[in-house]
Amino acid sequence: MTDAVNHPKHYCSHPSGVEVIEITRHMNFCLGNAIKYILRCDLKGKPIEYLEKAIFYLNDEIKRRKNA
Repeated sequence: MTDAVNHPKHYCSHPSGVEVIEITRHMNFCLGNAIKYILRCDLKGKPIEYLEKAIFYLNDEIKRRKNA
């Protein structure tokens, strides 16, 4: 049975078997979101949109680090 709150299907569908949160909880917000969108880009039917979101978060992280 799928748990739509704690373990939605698209959270657990990566071929590695690793749930994305296991990786991203060790990163800051922007890096974690970029990884999340990259790993899930082919799972929800909007791969280009998800890759563009990943780029947004990567660019935001780059700006933050340049201004630090």
